[in-house]
Amino acid sequence: MKTNDDEFYDSGLFIERTTIDWKKIDRYSYLRKIRPIRKLSEFVFRSPITIFTGENGSGKSTLLEAMAICCGFNPEGGTFNYDFSTYDSHSELYEAMHASRSYRRPEWGMFLRAESFYNVATMEEEYARRSRAASREYHKKSHGESFLQTLRDNFQPDGLFFLDEPEAALSPQNQMALLIMLHDCAGHGSQIVMATHSPILMSIPGADIYSFGSDGIKPCKYTETQSYIIMKMFVNDHEKMLKKLLADDR
Repeated sequence: MKTNDDEFYDSGLFIERTTIDWKKIDRYSYLRKIRPIRKLSEFVFRSPITIFTGENGSGKSTLLEAMAICCGFNPEGGTFNYDFSTYDSHSELYEAMHASRSYRRPEWGMFLRAESFYNVATMEEEYARRSRAASREYHKKSHGESFLQTLRDNFQPDGLFFLDEPEAALSPQNQMALLIMLHDCAGHGSQIVMATHSPILMSIPGADIYSFGSDGIKPCKYTETQSYIIMKMFVNDHEKMLKKLLADDR
């Protein structure tokens, strides 16, 4: 989100802002076709929890991924210590990005991507084998259980965390469990940046929500998000919604 403030904004967060130098992006890059981010030059963080929401393809995961890599995380996810690659699918946006850090430094951190969690769980076993330590054995749990356990194992005070659609593996009940964890972690000095479609996770008190749309990236209230509006309509009158969705003359 671009700001016109000329004064240095000291939020006390680990990452104060990120800037993008579009001169470093190829003129034919697909990044220039993503409407919400193609004119973004600066994004300022103002809350311990920042949430990106928007339709598929709106650029929220692309921006979050670039921020995470720019801050020192492995493109496929993991903690600061993870360094592996199975498939290079990340964009070059991080190469044109600069992160302005505060006087604080995170004591721990993690980048968690739903789509590459299997690879992170596999590398956890490999790193444990190399160091002759006990593995968490995430592969021996269900996908949702291992996903939530990974978060429990890594959420710590004074940490920096990037989460890309963590609800993908979680039941509504476990999304509520994650909400509690996020709220508690942020209350103990951590900074969290999350891309999500979940109206449960978006409801975290004190979070800054940004909607990615055709008119750019805009601050948004929880009750104004499309996820909340659509879910509310469906839950309040699901029979009417189903009739409309499944009408023969669609």
